[in-house]
Amino acid sequence: MGSIYLIRHGQASFGADDYDVLSHIGIRQAEVVGAHLAQLGTRLDRSLSGDLRRQQHTANTALEQLRAAAIDVPPLEIDAAFNEFDADAVIRALLPGLLPEEPEALHILRNAAQNRAEFQRLFALLIGRWISGEHDQPGLQSWQEFVEQVRGGLNRLLEQANSKQNIAVFTSGGTITALLHLITGIPAAQAFELNWQIVNTSLSCLKFRGKQVSLASFNSHVHLQLLKTPELITYR
Repeated sequence: MGSIYLIRHGQASFGADDYDVLSHIGIRQAEVVGAHLAQLGTRLDRSLSGDLRRQQHTANTALEQLRAAAIDVPPLEIDAAFNEFDADAVIRALLPGLLPEEPEALHILRNAAQNRAEFQRLFALLIGRWISGEHDQPGLQSWQEFVEQVRGGLNRLLEQANSKQNIAVFTSGGTITALLHLITGIPAAQAFELNWQIVNTSLSCLKFRGKQVSLASFNSHVHLQLLKTPELITYR
């Protein structure tokens, strides 16, 4: 069987003007996961990422660790199907409908870095509305459209692969969530309960033969735990 390693990007710049940039912790996480793959002697036949900067930066930093260990590395391929959904667009579109119930929501979301717990609570409420399909709006990618985007990327990957390949996909938490939903049949709401637990640069592994795909492991971050540096275990 072949293996697809789903690697979430390193910590991004939460609360900054541009989220799509790895923090110094995110860069270190990417180095650590790359070194971990090198120590395991992992040889990749293909490596892909979405076209977001945090995904590509994570990929290139991790792959450089494999090169440093004298392990051949395939060129990084870009497929936007593995991008994250546009969380800012979801917030902008669905926040007005939430304000009657949560009048402080706008202030909290504008100051997310200082209100992390409240931000997460409100974000989870907004995501719940989004995945329900009951609040779809023109111009906003729906949950089902996002799932189909991810399905397309997975299908392209499988069509081009053979059953003995090792493939790394550097992606994001929402994309991994959509893949869990597609592969295991877990309902979207339950999949997002798992989403909140996905650690930056964690490894999830899919096994495939032809177009048959199964989940082999989820959210492994032992490479970070072994360093005994709690600040390296992050979720955004």
